[in-house]
Amino acid sequence: QVQLVESGGGLVQPGGSLNLSCAASGSIFSIYVMGWYRQAPGKERELVASYSTSGTLNYADSVKGRFTISIDNAWKTVYLQMNSLRPEDTAVYYCNARSHIIPPPGYWGQGTRVIVSS
Repeated sequence: QVQLVESGGGLVQPGGSLNLSCAASGSIFSIYVMGWYRQAPGKERELVASYSTSGTLNYADSVKGRFTISIDNAWKTVYLQMNSLRPEDTAVYYCNARSHIIPPPGYWGQGTRVIVSS
């Protein structure tokens, strides 16, 4: 099992920044991809950014150049630095871990809400 706990969400004005964190525990050795997804009201959950153990990074086109995913060397914490936030970035952000223990999509955190509004 892998447990994920997100933090760092909140209310921010357009153009502002937030840094989300996701702490992983449990069978961390089994993780091969960690990522961030988001779900806006009335919309499907979508990939925001991901980081694989091979070093491959993926970003949604809508966040390229504004968001940066990073991870600590122990793969215990994954971050999402969000800059130049827009109202359309408003969503619940979920941490995800793909693991060899269970089939995709893997494990999810409980989510942290980000609201971009003036």
